Amino acid sequence: MGRPAIFPVFLLHSGCGERCLFCNQKASGGKAIDPSSLPESIESFLAKLSPERRLGEKQVAFYGGTFTAMGQEEQLQYLRAVRPFLASQQIHSIRISTRPDALPDETIGLLKTSGVRTVELGAQTMDNEILSLCQRGHSAEDTGSAVVRLRHAGLHVGLQLMMGLPGETLDRFLQSLEQVIALRPDFVRIHPTLVLRGAPLEASWRNGNYCPLSLDEAIAWLKTGLLRLERTGIAVARFGLQPTEELNQHILAGPYHPALRQLVDSAIMLDMARALLVNGADDGVVSFVCHPTELSNLRGQGNRNVQELKKCFGLCEIGIVGQEAIPPGRIVLRVPSGERSIHRKDLPV
Repeated sequence: MGRPAIFPVFLLHSGCGERCLFCNQKASGGKAIDPSSLPESIESFLAKLSPERRLGEKQVAFYGGTFTAMGQEEQLQYLRAVRPFLASQQIHSIRISTRPDALPDETIGLLKTSGVRTVELGAQTMDNEILSLCQRGHSAEDTGSAVVRLRHAGLHVGLQLMMGLPGETLDRFLQSLEQVIALRPDFVRIHPTLVLRGAPLEASWRNGNYCPLSLDEAIAWLKTGLLRLERTGIAVARFGLQPTEELNQHILAGPYHPALRQLVDSAIMLDMARALLVNGADDGVVSFVCHPTELSNLRGQGNRNVQELKKCFGLCEIGIVGQEAIPPGRIVLRVPSGERSIHRKDLPV
């Protein structure tokens, strides 16, 4: 079964006792829905699904804010609104997003008995100094404890990470990622830090105390992170915030791109092609073969990878074809003297 069809419910700043340095949920979130209007909104969501999606798994997801830091009665109002859809199997499960330090054991029990299957934790980083700089109000140890207890309860666990936070270097990001990998979450999301209009970070950026990553830097960091996660079997749910018109209006600086994951996969493909071309080509003519679904990633946006390879290796012609027989993640180089191949897992990280 593929990824579930998700109906997102945004709880803007609900349950948030503090304002994180990077946060402006009005820019990055959607329209808030109160419990009384939730059933009608779910009905509308279900009615708009394609026939294929209606047959698959469907999930209500509470994003934004801190779900488990809201009052218990408010939590129950939202969960009860979904209960009839769970009973009729129109909705199969619930997902909530919360802070690592807002999950006492009794709350975890309440979530499990209310149909919650997945809990996403806003870990952001496993570096306590950076957490303090960002005014998160929780520690890396809180994240570790929450993951262990959620897993013990049989719930799926996702970790939301940020990259390029104040004080963070590539080495510190990768060290944090290794600690995340050791926790064995079911999946992660990684969002490069953006400067959003109205967020506290805006002032630091304007006075020169914070410089966000460039897009090229973000791609390089994410490329290494993705390869490390893939080799440990941890899924990556998303890179970067969901593109919305509201978000576009609030971004002041930072490595934003609506197709960030594609840029990262394309950069990995470019590294693979470079590795195969280390020994050059006999007459400046080469041909690459990959799975048909990866043709655009191998070519790069705007044929960027093809142009870069021609420039770096003095090639006059590069052919790229797709073949179903080539497994995803592998590319084959064909030259007059023979062929050689590489898988993305073979790249050094």
